[in-house]
Amino acid sequence: MSGTGKLPELASDAVLKQSIPVPDDFVEVSGMDYSKNEAYNSTAKHLISSMKNMGFQASSLSQACNIIDDMRSWRGKHESELEDHEKNGEFDDEGYQKTTIFMGYTSNLISSGLRDTLRYLVQHKMVSAIVATAGGIEEDLIKCLAPTYMGDFALPGKGLRDQGMNRIGNLLVPNDNYCKFEEWIVPILDKVLEEQQESLKDNGKDSLDLESDTVLTPSKLIDRLGKEINDETSVLYWAHKNKIPIFCPALTDGSIGDMLFFHTFKSSPHALKLDIVADIRRINSMSMAAYKAGMLILGGGLIKHHICNACLMRNGADYAVFINTGQEFDGSDAGARPDEAISWGKIKSDAKSVKVYADVSLVLPLIVAATFASEKPINI
Repeated sequence: MSGTGKLPELASDAVLKQSIPVPDDFVEVSGMDYSKNEAYNSTAKHLISSMKNMGFQASSLSQACNIIDDMRSWRGKHESELEDHEKNGEFDDEGYQKTTIFMGYTSNLISSGLRDTLRYLVQHKMVSAIVATAGGIEEDLIKCLAPTYMGDFALPGKGLRDQGMNRIGNLLVPNDNYCKFEEWIVPILDKVLEEQQESLKDNGKDSLDLESDTVLTPSKLIDRLGKEINDETSVLYWAHKNKIPIFCPALTDGSIGDMLFFHTFKSSPHALKLDIVADIRRINSMSMAAYKAGMLILGGGLIKHHICNACLMRNGADYAVFINTGQEFDGSDAGARPDEAISWGKIKSDAKSVKVYADVSLVLPLIVAATFASEKPINI
C-alpha cells in the first residue's frame, strides 16, 4: 500500500468513474411525502399518482391506472355522425363511441374476496365482456349457496381431506358446498336439456339451427345460470341483467364439468350439447366491431390468451393492462410482457400497455378505487 495519501489509480477510476451529463428528459425518483398536509387522508387516486416516479412495480401500478382511465374515458364520434354500417361497437349513454373493455380473471380471484370488486365492475357496466375459467363461474354461484372461509397456507392436505375441506391457498371450501351446487344446478341442466329436445322435435330436425337461442354455448349457459341464481351478490347475476357476455372456453374444467359429466349418465341416451365455435365467433366479432379495444387481464393462462387472441382479429388492442406474477423466462404466455403480444399483433405497436408484476388481490382494490370507483356510480 502506498503511503502517499493518494487514492490508488485503479480503484479511483473504477469507483469514481465520471457520469455523462444528465439528459434533460430524465425524471427524478420521488414518492409520497407523509410529512406534508396533503398526504393525510389522501384518496386512492392521490396515493397511486404519488407512486408514478417511485420506481419498481409502484411505477407500473400508477401507469396501469393511467391506462385504465384512458381506456374508459375515450370517446369517439356520436352515433348521429355515423352511417348505419358503422354502428357496430360500444356506445355510452349519450350516444358516443367508447372503448370495448375485455376483462379476464382466474377462478382464485372469485374464490377470494375480490369477487365483490369484480361484481362491482359488472354491476355498474364498467366492462363490456368477460373471459373466466370454469372455477370463475362455479365459485361465484357456489358462494351464493354457502360461504368460503379463511384458512392458512400451511394447513396439511391429508387432514383437510379427512375432514372434507378443500384448500384454495389460505381459503377453505367445505365439500358440502359442492354438494349444494349439484343440488342447485342439476334441475337447471334437466330443464335446458328438455328445451333442447323440444326444439328438435318442434322443428323436425336432427340437429339444432346454429342461430337458434336453443343452441347452447358456454356464454349462453352462463347467462342462464346468472338468471337462475337471482342473487345480487353474484357476478353472473349482474352480467345477465346488464347483458355482459361471460366467455369460458374451458367450461368443463371444473365442478361444472363434473356436473355435466354426471348429467350425461342421468340423461342417457341424450346429453346437453354445447357449441364452443359459436362463442369464439361471438367474442372475435365483438373485438372486430370495437372502435377501441382495451384489455384488463387479471391472472394468466387461458383467460389471458383468449382475450389477446380475440384482439388479434382487429390487429391488436389499443390499451392493455396485465397483472400477474408470471415470469417470462419459461416462455409461458402468462409470463409474457405486452411487447411479446405486440409481436403477434395482439396489441398495437402504438398502444398504451403495461404489465404489473403483483398478486392481483393486493393491487386490484387500489386500482379500482383510483379509477373505476373514483366517482360515485349511477345506481343500477
